[in-house]
Amino acid sequence: MKLRALASAALMAATAMPALAQVSDDKVKIGILNDQSGVYADFGGKWSYEAALMAVEDFGGTVLDKPVEVITADHQNKPDIAANIARQWYDTEQVDAIMELTTSSVALAVQGISKEKKKIDIVTGAATTELTGAQCSPYGFHWAYDTHALAVGTGGALVEQGGDSWYFLTADYAFGYSLEEQTGNFAKSKGGEIVGAVRHPLATNDFSSFLLQAQASGAKVIGLANAGLDTSNAIKQAAEFGIVAGGQRLAALLFTLAEVHGLGLEAAQGLTLTEGFYWDRDEQSREFGRRFFERTERMPNMIHAGTYSAVLQYLKAVDKAGTDETEAVAKQLHEMPVNDLFARDAKVGANGRLLNDMYLMEVKAPADSKEPWDYYNVLATIPGEEAYIDPSESGCSLAAQ
Repeated sequence: MKLRALASAALMAATAMPALAQVSDDKVKIGILNDQSGVYADFGGKWSYEAALMAVEDFGGTVLDKPVEVITADHQNKPDIAANIARQWYDTEQVDAIMELTTSSVALAVQGISKEKKKIDIVTGAATTELTGAQCSPYGFHWAYDTHALAVGTGGALVEQGGDSWYFLTADYAFGYSLEEQTGNFAKSKGGEIVGAVRHPLATNDFSSFLLQAQASGAKVIGLANAGLDTSNAIKQAAEFGIVAGGQRLAALLFTLAEVHGLGLEAAQGLTLTEGFYWDRDEQSREFGRRFFERTERMPNMIHAGTYSAVLQYLKAVDKAGTDETEAVAKQLHEMPVNDLFARDAKVGANGRLLNDMYLMEVKAPADSKEPWDYYNVLATIPGEEAYIDPSESGCSLAAQ
C-alpha cells in the first residue's frame, strides 16, 4: 500500500512538472521584424530592437529560468519578404513570437502566418484596425495605436476647432486607406465634410501635383494619411507652396516624435497630432526616456515605448503561464492587465486590442522648447475606451463570441 502511494505521488509530480515550467528548445525567442532602411526606419527601425532588448534586460534576461533571445530583420516594407522571414523564423529558427511589424500590409500578412502556425504576434508599428477587426487572430495582439485612435484624436480636435472641410493625401496601401476612412468617418460624424482625396505611392519624393490638388480643393484641413518620410516630405513641400500661409491647415494623422525631430520645430511647429506615449509625460516615462537616449542618442516615440511594453508583457505572460506554449500565453495576454511605463492599468480586449490611453499633442514653437526633444504640449488625454473601437463592434469574430 505504501509503495502504491509512493508511486502515485511520483506519477503526480512527474505530470505536474512540465505544466509548471515548460519552455520549448530551452529558450524563449522573440523576433522584431520591421522597416530598418526605408521610410519608416526612424519611426520604428533598429530603435524598436533596442527597446525590445531593454525590456528583456529589465525583466532579468531570463524567464522560467531559461534565456530570452531577441533577433531582428528588415522586411523592407514588402509583405512577401516579411512572409518569407516569418516562415523561416517559425519553421527553422524556433522563434516563439514576432513583434513590431511596421506597415499594415506586412502586419496583416505576418499575422495570417502566425495564426496558421499558432504563434504569437504583437503589432506595435502598423495601424490598420483590420488586425483586430475582420482579420483578427486568437494569437494576434495590437499595441500602441491604430487608425481609429488617430482619427478620434487628431480628426476630432480639428473639427471642433473649425476644421470642418477635409481633403486627404493618402498613402496607396492598406494603412493609408484605413486612416483616411476612419478619420473621414469621424470628421463627418462631428459635422465635417470630405471634399476629396488623392492617393500617392509609398516613398514619394515629389508631392507637388498632389498638394496642388489639395490646395485647389479649398478644404480647410489637408489630412496627411501617410507616415514617416512621406509625411515629412509633404509638410516641407506644403510650406514651399504656401499652403499653411494661405489659411489651410495640415493634419499629420500619423506623425511621431522621431519625425518631428527629423523635420525640425521650425517646419513642424503648430502641427496637431496624436501619440500613445510622450517621454516627458511623468517621472517614469522620463526615466525610461533617459535610459533609451543613453543607448540610441534619441528619445523614444510610441512605437519604441510600445515595443518595450509588448515584449515585457509577453514575458510576464510566459512567466505566469509557466510555459511558452502559444495557447497558454495567449490566454494570459488576454486576461492580464497592462501596467507599465507605456500603459497604465490598461486591458486587452477580446479582439486582442490593447486599450491604452492616447494623447493629443501640439508641436511647440522653437522659442517654447526648453531643451532638445522638448517638442510637445499635451492638449488632452483620450481614455483608451474612447480612443478605440469597442471590441464587440470591431468585426472580430472572437469578440462577437
